[in-house]
Amino acid sequence: MKTTQKFALIIGIVYVAIGVMGFIPALVSHPVSFDSAASNLEVVSGYGALMGLFPVNTAHNIVHIVTGLLGIVAAISLDSSRLFAGQLGIYYTVLAIMGFVPVLNTFFGLFPIFGPDVFLHGLTGLLGIYFGFFVTPSLLTLFKKNVKDGEGAGEVL
Repeated sequence: MKTTQKFALIIGIVYVAIGVMGFIPALVSHPVSFDSAASNLEVVSGYGALMGLFPVNTAHNIVHIVTGLLGIVAAISLDSSRLFAGQLGIYYTVLAIMGFVPVLNTFFGLFPIFGPDVFLHGLTGLLGIYFGFFVTPSLLTLFKKNVKDGEGAGEVL
């Protein structure tokens, strides 16, 4: 199992766990009133602070579970794990940036991405970009190796 595959598997397990934890009432503290950032939130089902820190709601928990399941499935092969990591990096970096913009920090009213979520999404995004685009072996190296090891290598090169 290559490094990027391990990353996809670990991120997958972590995000499934985070998503499931968001559905456990004992782990989500429910605010007495909405703060100013959550006032733009349209989906208030399950809104609260996971472990008293991270704002979540039902839609947010579902997104975490789906992200985690995709990571676990992507860990099967190097190609799919690189694609997963790269896409995760791009999307979660965009989510982190959106978390800084007051109009966008509830992802158009669907789920909260403000507060400590910005840091978590930013870290996930940067790790995804690193493992998706920069970790070796590069796809070009793998392609060259496969071509040299293949039976028709002389015909291609």
